[in-house]
Amino acid sequence: MTISCDVAILGGGTGGYVAAIRAAQLGKSVVVIEMDKLGGTCLHRGCIPSKSLLRSAEVYAEINESESYGIETTGVKLVFPKVQRRKEAVVEQLHEGVQYLMRKNKIQVLKGKGRIIGPSIFSPRSGAVAVELENGEMETVVSSNLIVATGSRPRVLPGLKPDGKVILSSEEALTLEELPSSIIIVGGGVIGVEWASMLVDFGVQVTVVEAAGQLLPLEDEEIARELLRLLKKRGVKVLTGTTVDAETCVVTEDGVTIEARKGEQSQSLSAEKLLVSVGRVANIENIGLENTDIHFDKGVIEVNANMQTNEPHIYGIGDCIGGLQLAHAASHEGIRAVNHLAGEKLHPYHIHQVPRCVYTRPEVASVGYTEKEAKNLGHDVVTGKFPFSAIGKAIVYGMKDGFVKVVADRSSGDILGVQMIGPHVTDLIGEAALAQLLDATPWEIGEAIHAHPTLSEIIGEAMLAVDGKSIGF
Repeated sequence: MTISCDVAILGGGTGGYVAAIRAAQLGKSVVVIEMDKLGGTCLHRGCIPSKSLLRSAEVYAEINESESYGIETTGVKLVFPKVQRRKEAVVEQLHEGVQYLMRKNKIQVLKGKGRIIGPSIFSPRSGAVAVELENGEMETVVSSNLIVATGSRPRVLPGLKPDGKVILSSEEALTLEELPSSIIIVGGGVIGVEWASMLVDFGVQVTVVEAAGQLLPLEDEEIARELLRLLKKRGVKVLTGTTVDAETCVVTEDGVTIEARKGEQSQSLSAEKLLVSVGRVANIENIGLENTDIHFDKGVIEVNANMQTNEPHIYGIGDCIGGLQLAHAASHEGIRAVNHLAGEKLHPYHIHQVPRCVYTRPEVASVGYTEKEAKNLGHDVVTGKFPFSAIGKAIVYGMKDGFVKVVADRSSGDILGVQMIGPHVTDLIGEAALAQLLDATPWEIGEAIHAHPTLSEIIGEAMLAVDGKSIGF
């Protein structure tokens, strides 16, 4: 059987389903091909379930620290199966919401494995997709335009392949039935530090091993140092500039032992579980790219500024094209691809305008260039910094660790980047992202009136600090 449509989307994750909705809004007939569940990794094996667990860990930590707020508690008990049930309920509610949006926008969803089959009797251009449905039957989807949105999966280190029991990826960790007493986390990037923050709040002994010289290697050095300090203060053991030797990994009934090496020195690490968190790999195998002229390099699909591959009617979005591999980046790219194929006006898209968020306690958020990156690009950099310890509401909340840092160009006055660590900064970063989009200057954002007492006051103060005009510190 052959299905014809204006837009076919291979992958129903965050990028794919958002692109589908936008295409339907523009009057296009749309077919989404998804072999698992709508919402993809973000909804089912990443962003949403991990943030649900992080929220439970945060609440548990706040209860244990409640005496500092004048509230004495007794008999506090963590029931991890209930934590997991809440996580599943959150995921299911959002999954139902995505399915509703597909019905509302009259988008056809095929559950099955899709493979690009190239030119055929149905289409003179490559891009027709053969779909093997769950029941074994085959469908062929022929579209005027195809969007590849196949996402990514956790990267596996040789010799440390997850077994789902002792050695875990972030996906297996999400399904733990009970908490381990101790864990080694290999990788101190975003996912690694989020798990470290969560698990130490749940009472797990945590050791993080990061090969780079700092946690969050892509973020500002000052931010990384502050996060390191605060994680250590909470009991997390952190080894930076350190690698693990997979050949020394031994799994026993009691857990796992592995050698960690820093230069000529080595030490043996032991824990009940080991979590491998060393990035993600694009899902571009077995989707039929060899039947097209699509270029792919270093494991990702190459696209231009319009999200087009070198076959103009085939687009690529999200994790499968590399970049920041963030859900909101994938959504934006999906909308951009659809707007282009529909002939809509496009605005410039720069990857440095994409906010980056880390949901540790406290949170980390940034947008634009770090101070080091800006200097490497040749900018005459001036910075402003303001601490949460001088913000009234942060003190009221008992969350006064961290700061906001603004990086600007001295000659033009343009904001080049903003980095934050502190309470709720993943919500505050939106103002900085808007400032970047509008090419705002620190003076303009600093002159905007920020309500008092709010955490958002720190944005205005940090912007004013660029010119040495901050009021509260």
